[in-house]
Amino acid sequence: MRHGEVHNPEKLLYGKLPGYRLSLLGQQMAKAVATALTDHDITTVIASPLERAQETALPIAEQFGLPVLTDPKLIESANRFEGTQVQRALRDPRYWMIMWNPFRPSWGEPYARILTRMLAALASARVAAAGHEAVCVSHQLPIWTLRRALEGRRLWHDPRGRQCHLASLTSFHFDDEMLTNITYSEPAAHLGPGTGRGA
Repeated sequence: MRHGEVHNPEKLLYGKLPGYRLSLLGQQMAKAVATALTDHDITTVIASPLERAQETALPIAEQFGLPVLTDPKLIESANRFEGTQVQRALRDPRYWMIMWNPFRPSWGEPYARILTRMLAALASARVAAAGHEAVCVSHQLPIWTLRRALEGRRLWHDPRGRQCHLASLTSFHFDDEMLTNITYSEPAAHLGPGTGRGA
């Protein structure tokens, strides 16, 4: 699951910066997803250590009487534009030297490294919830990187084409050890897309 909308009036790419919590709409999104999951067999709830992910996981955990476990492998990817308004930064010559390789990418955590830790997080969640369902709350780029890899697609991509909206669910279905299906849903879509930017 991607976290809900974040209170971010300056529209910064907040990345791993502390203090970025859910907005009121983000809290409603988290509750809407919890409601949508009522009939599921969830026995494990795990979240990135960042505040917005922990807050998004809480209504789901409370609904099933579970603790929110923390897995640092689910954290947002590193990004050298963190703390900036990205469109403004892209026009600033001081940042041009870090944009030389969009395939890695040169301005942040390499896609291959994101994939390695997200595969490990997925494996850990499967073990923790063996025979049942787990919810892992993470961030857009890590989730999208994992999905692209497991669908057999290249990791580099146009960020504008990511199918991973706020409070969305990207579900990985397994039969024993075999991945059988990947599905995507937006249980909070009726609340609107939000205005969150960045992570």
